[in-house]
Amino acid sequence: MKKKKPLKVIAGAPDRPLVIGEIEIPCYVLEGETRVLSQRGLQSSIGLGTGGGTRQIGAPRLAEFVGFFARKGIDIHNLAARLEMPIKFQPPGGGRTAYGYPATLLVDICNTVLEARKQGTLLKRQERIAGRCEMLIRGFATVGIIALVDEATGYQAIRARRALATILEKFIAKALQPWTRTFPYEFYAQIFRLKGWPGPAGVRGPRVLGHYTNDLVYQRLAPGVFAELRSRNPTMPYGTRKDKHHQWFTPDPGYIKLNQHIAAVMALMRAAPNWTVFHRSLERAFPKQNETIPLPFDDDEQPDSGTGRS
Repeated sequence: MKKKKPLKVIAGAPDRPLVIGEIEIPCYVLEGETRVLSQRGLQSSIGLGTGGGTRQIGAPRLAEFVGFFARKGIDIHNLAARLEMPIKFQPPGGGRTAYGYPATLLVDICNTVLEARKQGTLLKRQERIAGRCEMLIRGFATVGIIALVDEATGYQAIRARRALATILEKFIAKALQPWTRTFPYEFYAQIFRLKGWPGPAGVRGPRVLGHYTNDLVYQRLAPGVFAELRSRNPTMPYGTRKDKHHQWFTPDPGYIKLNQHIAAVMALMRAAPNWTVFHRSLERAFPKQNETIPLPFDDDEQPDSGTGRS
């Protein structure tokens, strides 16, 4: 059987342990987003020795420890078997292969120890271990173990970037798509009605409508989408964009989600008597996605003439 290569660390460092009270546990996020605690760190976190006079360290020591509770009739949830299969990974900076366990395994171990204490089956020397397990569980109760590991390793920022990349991959196409009419005439007619403007018959592409289109649609679809559209389709020196933003959406789900959003916005428009009521409803139903750029015009600004297509 071919041996598995050690997994690579994508977040975490030896000097950034998970800290709960006085307990410090080296932790990492591995490729595949597996959160692990180092084997020695897990063992020492509950008060099991990792050297000196101990007979065993690592997987055998941990398996022997939880096996004691199984013999006392405590349900260990297959902990022994899981502890005998540590995860190999390559520590940051190289060096010898390290071993770890899924971070949630520590929670199971602590719960097993505390259940044994509740049932009165702990040995006297294990009371200290139960005290440490109680401290850990209290720490986990405040914030989940996964969140604690992400914070300690710095993976929170990486996770956010990956999530954004996934959103953009789904919404934004790699190449420009053919133009097709996307915004119905009614979309702009409703803006004119709500603003109290005459028209829009005979008005070709008032430039101010581009700002409203961004505000009502593109800035409210998904995090990062509007910024990516502006990057892909920047304003040209003559003041307009070469292409339409909607030409950069993937057919599915991007363009489908765009059309669904436009339809939902139009429904809010039809139900509103004026712009203020409509925009208040829009903010509740579709808050902007990480966009805080204010519109560069007043609500009562009149449209000017220009050219363009929607």
